[in-house]
Amino acid sequence: MKRDVCEDKVVRDGRQGENGSVQAARETSITLDINERFDVRKILDGLENYRSPRRPWHWREGRGESRKIGAFEYLETSESLENSVPLPGSRGLGYIDPQPDCVITTEIASGRFEDDIRRMRMAAWNGADHIMVIRTAGQSHIDSLLEGTTQGIGGIPVTRKQCRATRRALDLIEDEVGRPINYHSYVSGVAGPDIAVMFVEEGVSGVHQDPQYNILYRNINMLRSFVDACESKKIIAYGGQLQIDGAHNANATAMEAWKVMPELMVQHAINTMFSLKCGIKPENIALSSVPPTAPPAPCMRIDLPYAVALRDFFRDYRIRAQQNTKYMESETREATVTHTLNMVISRLTSVDVQSTITPDEGRNVPWHYFNINAVNTARQSLNGLDGIREMVDINRDGPLGERVRELKERAILFLEEMLEVGGYFSAVEEGFFIDSAEYPDRKGDGIARELDGGIGADSLFKRADDYFAPVSVHFGYNNIPAPFECASEAIGGDTFQDPSKIQFIDELDEYDNVNVRIAEKQKYYDNPNLVRPEVEFLADGVIVLTLMLPCDRRHAEAASLVIGERMGLSDCEIIHCQVMHPVEGTYIEMKGKIDFDIDLSKLVLPEVIETLSESEIREDIREHPMTVVAGTVGEDEHSVGLKEILDIKHGGIEGFGIRYHYLGTSVPMDKIVDAAIETNADAILASTIISHHDIHYENMRKIADICIEKGIRDQIILVGGGTQVVNELAVEAGMDGGFGRGSRGIDVASFLVKRRREMRKGCDER
Repeated sequence: MKRDVCEDKVVRDGRQGENGSVQAARETSITLDINERFDVRKILDGLENYRSPRRPWHWREGRGESRKIGAFEYLETSESLENSVPLPGSRGLGYIDPQPDCVITTEIASGRFEDDIRRMRMAAWNGADHIMVIRTAGQSHIDSLLEGTTQGIGGIPVTRKQCRATRRALDLIEDEVGRPINYHSYVSGVAGPDIAVMFVEEGVSGVHQDPQYNILYRNINMLRSFVDACESKKIIAYGGQLQIDGAHNANATAMEAWKVMPELMVQHAINTMFSLKCGIKPENIALSSVPPTAPPAPCMRIDLPYAVALRDFFRDYRIRAQQNTKYMESETREATVTHTLNMVISRLTSVDVQSTITPDEGRNVPWHYFNINAVNTARQSLNGLDGIREMVDINRDGPLGERVRELKERAILFLEEMLEVGGYFSAVEEGFFIDSAEYPDRKGDGIARELDGGIGADSLFKRADDYFAPVSVHFGYNNIPAPFECASEAIGGDTFQDPSKIQFIDELDEYDNVNVRIAEKQKYYDNPNLVRPEVEFLADGVIVLTLMLPCDRRHAEAASLVIGERMGLSDCEIIHCQVMHPVEGTYIEMKGKIDFDIDLSKLVLPEVIETLSESEIREDIREHPMTVVAGTVGEDEHSVGLKEILDIKHGGIEGFGIRYHYLGTSVPMDKIVDAAIETNADAILASTIISHHDIHYENMRKIADICIEKGIRDQIILVGGGTQVVNELAVEAGMDGGFGRGSRGIDVASFLVKRRREMRKGCDER
């Protein structure tokens, strides 16, 4: 009873407000400028005194509301961002950026937190609001908190300084985008309770915590793992964090992952009930659900029944959907297709958190743009699937329903046998888990652990009768002496109640720390105009080449490395190789490094052409009527883009009063010039999409030459357009201007008006 009183007091002393959020002063010493790069040095300055106001998990606002965004009605969105980067395809839809209703994850782990912070900013602008930091390999086996900010291998060393700096940066980023951002990492390993405390202190809002993960995959003693989990989960419950389990690792580890689905449900059941008993609310417990297969397997027929069965069994809990990395290779397209198919299941089964494994997982190269690509795959797919459940029913009367029922029955039988052999610990000792056969079959290849073995064995001791821990949040027996009502009163409040008592340790390693790494790149911090290409770390100099070579794979790989070296690249490495045909061709992606900088201040940038206002264009056309002839020239049958530039309903030049004669597609060059002469046109608009052998520019040259031959070149405006057209190259080919991808009718109309004014002015001066 005293323990409950103590925890009630923590709520008051911890200054928790509505939705459990801790009320604290917002960052006032630093602001983000949209037009400036993140300077991590500002984050580190005064970090020892920073306190984040964020603690509990945050779900997106406005879920369950239908809303009008642009021209469309959406059923499964949340509130829009204040600042974001819309999807590329939004160009033709008014640059709308609907935000799906479920939380979107990005998993970041370059090894250097200072570079991850910049990636987090990009991810947030592209719609991610769950930033999951993967910790470094082997940290599960460290029995205390790490300090400092060393560079990690396979992830980030999760330290207090790294957590606080990241949370401080995210507090600024969420103000910039206008949405709270959940920060997440791992409470596992033999230092789990220590990390749980630190996470609550430092504003981490989501955690992985699953004692079975410790046992099966990190060989931590079974008893130690569950005892540590009790304390950790109690702290997680206090912090209002979302707890995600690790059951999904089974189908990433089993030889035939699609056969362990019954076991996966048993693992979920054990952890969810255990978490409930430790005080975590059902709405803060999430199952890490991973579809067990991927194409070319018939994944939808296998994976969808499993997802439906999970929802049936675990209706009171959250679902965090993730892609299965077991079948990911180095081809990003393949991973993206699987990711998209997974999200069809996500929409049909109403997942709450959509994880986005980066599509470069098979390469083990966590690059900036791959994180963003994965987030955008989720955003685009979820937008496209909006409302699908209103049109598509899950048919439980056929094969799907039968398979769902079968999976649930197998899971229940698994649980029953586990109890028959003596419970969970006995089942683990007998190798029940990660056995590649579908239960009740057994292959005998499961992961077996000994009850008295593993890391941390013999490290548990029963609490003495006078055991006393002067902390506010604690699991189990605590002998609180009089007159204290709350255990932490004995020390005047613990770190949850009095954050000033938190001990902040800065760098311990004088060679491997963030300050040393910043000093090595100081010129790039001090001079933002100085840049190198990068994919992972600031100014890492990495570029990626794509090559197609007409030979077999072995020769293509060797030839690619030679090409890279002759181009002056260092550290060349093949990151993807795909055979198009055994001897006809091989596609290669290769990375290499450059060793020079580019000074942005010395670049000669193309002129930014100012577009006239709609009213000014219309007034000019009213006073000086304009006629143009237009067509797709050469042997090109494309017409959609040109019609958008012309037609009034697409915002084309017709809407400004410009009269046009459309000649259609595959128009010969001499015909379009003759038509301009016959109609006394002011301009020729020549569209050309086909760009093989630069045929688009060759056609432009022919039009210009014909106009010269017929004596009208100085009397007519020539404009070339198409997705591959570049203005400067169009002018070199003899045109007055060129319009490429993304051009609008008003851009062309403005150009025509301004160019005709120049021509009239030239005539007047002569």
